[in-house]
Amino acid sequence: MSIPIGIMLSIKSCTNALSKQTGIKVNLIKASSAELIKRIEKEGKYTKADVLLTTDVGMLELARSKGIFQPIDSDFLDKTIPAYLRDKDNLWFGLTKRARVIAYNIDEVSASELSTYSALTAPKWKERIVITKSTEVYNQSLLASFIVKDGKEKATQWAEGIKANMARKPTGVDKDSLRSIAAGLGDVAIANTYYIGQMKHGKSISDQATAEVVGIFFPNQGKDEGGTHINISGAGVVAHAKHKANAVKFIEFLVSVEAQEAFAKVNFEYPVNAEAKVSDLLLSWGIFKEDHTSLYQNRYPKQRSRQNVSPYRMG
Repeated sequence: MSIPIGIMLSIKSCTNALSKQTGIKVNLIKASSAELIKRIEKEGKYTKADVLLTTDVGMLELARSKGIFQPIDSDFLDKTIPAYLRDKDNLWFGLTKRARVIAYNIDEVSASELSTYSALTAPKWKERIVITKSTEVYNQSLLASFIVKDGKEKATQWAEGIKANMARKPTGVDKDSLRSIAAGLGDVAIANTYYIGQMKHGKSISDQATAEVVGIFFPNQGKDEGGTHINISGAGVVAHAKHKANAVKFIEFLVSVEAQEAFAKVNFEYPVNAEAKVSDLLLSWGIFKEDHTSLYQNRYPKQRSRQNVSPYRMG
């Protein structure tokens, strides 16, 4: 069974465990999500791919829109993965979750000053916010969720407010934003939680130092504030998979408690299986309310394409 991986995750231990338990041999093919989607689309019925793993609902939806996935019939996946974390037609399923939080320099900002994503547009944050470009898929997904919940006009106002409060021109990835606020080039950033985990436990001493001065705040926790934005890594069975039954077994295995706890711990993400334990590091950041805005295609990703015509063009 061949599995293209467009995902910043370490799943070798999971594939080894699956092979020991079932005898299914797994061949991993790693490249960027865009490259893999393009390759599978080009190969068509001749592809050797059975499962596509990738990050972000946007990439999963891109694959879906190109006809790369086929429906999965699995009672276990239906029961285990909440509806808002899977495609409504069961073409893809979330495997792990990451929260898009407000990160802040603990020497410059108190958590008591923070509340919601919208509050970051206030004048007090002028020249204090660091964020990546609007072309980054995580920012597109965040803004799309705002469009779904609040409408395009309010989402556009939020984007304009963030742009007005930027400390520097958008550049790099989330890790660069975190490094910037640690270096005093800004005070707060919007970033995914797992990057902070990677930096804290990575080999770079400077990144470890960065993680020590970065605080994590889960926004929108009030009664009527919806919760912190969630995105996922996910997987689907390729439409022309030669080993469909084994492909489904593989995805089911990745959602098992055993795999979820190992998978999520290594990658500093939250499990989608509610019975799996959250890692000690993530628990140390606190329990939070998630935004349950559905990620499937009829409500969410359509808004992502719509946001490209908004004034969110920050860089």
